[in-house]
Amino acid sequence: MRWMAYLDASALIKRYSLESGTPFVNEVFRLVEKRDCACFVIGIAEVISILVRKKNDGRIEKRLFSKTLAEFDDEFAENEDVKVLSVSDSLVRSATSLIIEHHINAVDAVMMRSVLDTRRLLQSHERDLFFVTSDKRLIRAMQNEGVTVLDPETDSLEDLRAILARDESL
Repeated sequence: MRWMAYLDASALIKRYSLESGTPFVNEVFRLVEKRDCACFVIGIAEVISILVRKKNDGRIEKRLFSKTLAEFDDEFAENEDVKVLSVSDSLVRSATSLIIEHHINAVDAVMMRSVLDTRRLLQSHERDLFFVTSDKRLIRAMQNEGVTVLDPETDSLEDLRAILARDESL
């Protein structure tokens, strides 16, 4: 079985801006091929929004902003190997029950539905995914749905390696 790493913006930003959990996300990028990485399309916009906010408040120097944005585009957002998963009306409609069930916001519910649908598709091909996020409410909701979740701020590199090692043992 081969794993897919599905990253949300709270995890993905750690690759492009030094934060708690940056070494963990860097290790995901080192160990997981781009063809086995996915992100919700809204996550792309969220990462750019976070970078702009950090530039505007001085956490990222203006001269580094353009370079960081270009790195994000080249390595991830515009990389043809990365799966950027889109939003459809049916996806939004099918996510509404998750809002009520898990007490999460609408965007998180739509992303969660995307993760669950992607996972179901992968499992039909004897694959699976792990979800990488720092969002505590989303972690709880995903775990309640049986999704393997890694939090780059609290999980260890050994936790990541153990999941990926399951890939090799099957």
